[in-house]
Amino acid sequence: MNTISIYDFSKNSNVSDWLIVDDVVMGGRSNGRFSIDDDGNGVFSGTVSTENYGGFSSVRYQFDKINTNADSKITLKLKGDGKDYQIRIKDKISKYYSYISTFKTNGDWQEININMKDLYPSFRGQDLNLPNYNSNSFEELIFLIGNKKNESFQLVIDKIELN
Repeated sequence: MNTISIYDFSKNSNVSDWLIVDDVVMGGRSNGRFSIDDDGNGVFSGTVSTENYGGFSSVRYQFDKINTNADSKITLKLKGDGKDYQIRIKDKISKYYSYISTFKTNGDWQEININMKDLYPSFRGQDLNLPNYNSNSFEELIFLIGNKKNESFQLVIDKIELN
């Protein structure tokens, strides 16, 4: 399979392509932001608060269907802050649940490869008794932080590809 660019950030990237969804939808107090930095990278940053049963912040990107196969991998080029993040995908935007995987950041630029077949179904923090991702396409990609503690965060994203 050829490499497909899901998103390659630049100084001209449109932040309105990305939507913040925080725990405020459930009464929480977390506060995420998304911006483009001076180097043309996407920056997902903010604070997570566990007040009022909160505890997560996420940023979502929806797009026209991208085809996948059993061997597809998502490659992330990013620089985190040493915290754990989740990548979540939806094969159909209309589905209530996502397929997720957690990845660790180390404070340096990293290339993280995620086998899509290893993504497992989850809804509101609960694993579902359904098969791992085995669809032939997806339409949404989400980055989420929710480590069950109050913390500030920053995830700098250069590009997202499908291999």
